[in-house]
Amino acid sequence: MAFIRTGDITVHYVLEGPENAPVVMLSNSLGTSLPVWDAQAAALRGKYRVLRYDTRGHGLTDTTPAGDTGYTMDQLADDAAALIKALGLKRVHLCGLSIGGMLGQRLAAKAPELLASLILCDTAPYMNPQVWDERIAAIRQGGLEVVAEGTMQRWFTGRFHAAQPDAVKGIRNMLVRTPAEGYIGCAYAIRNMDLRADDAKIICPTLIVVGEDDPATPVSAAREMNAAIKGSKLVIIPQSAHIVTIEQPAALNRALGEFLGAQ
Repeated sequence: MAFIRTGDITVHYVLEGPENAPVVMLSNSLGTSLPVWDAQAAALRGKYRVLRYDTRGHGLTDTTPAGDTGYTMDQLADDAAALIKALGLKRVHLCGLSIGGMLGQRLAAKAPELLASLILCDTAPYMNPQVWDERIAAIRQGGLEVVAEGTMQRWFTGRFHAAQPDAVKGIRNMLVRTPAEGYIGCAYAIRNMDLRADDAKIICPTLIVVGEDDPATPVSAAREMNAAIKGSKLVIIPQSAHIVTIEQPAALNRALGEFLGAQ
């Protein structure tokens, strides 16, 4: 593990793989941290230089005050850009899960010179603000524990709950140990985003991946992005809900390998 100062925060990151190889940057989902990408990093780091980091307010990266309005998607995209620059990297293949894909859409539109390609996993260009208002209010009152059970139901299929109960428990631990302030800050960024205009501006090669059974950012959202992002490719992963990195790692790794190999 390593730490670096970027702008107003100290960021926790892991950078591994051949020094001169193309860089694949992996951005975690809301309520998780960089180990959510363990299976992908293991598959990619022989051929690529793999950069994982904890988003602002998550893992071992600094949490800044959420205040009354939280963080913004612009701010989170700027954090990713600042990390790329601080590490002296040039263009990266950015792969984001959920909020990681949301900040990826924003970054691809505002700083296309930083991205060689974009991979959007189980994400969306906009969401229902009322859902997020209710979730933020619940967490402010009772902490992340009050949303943990519902979150696990959205994140994994019933099949995975039955087959891998310990994995679900571990990811639940990851969620509830996320700083509430950091989760709320990022929740506001999701609540307030509308990335549809950004998607129309994206010019880099783009892969969109979605779990067939994802109730949080469903296949319909992936199809909408696919229609909006010129030349993008859509892959639907069977038997997976929202956290495809853990529920169907082999299928996701195949999709990533094929897409990156063509770049």
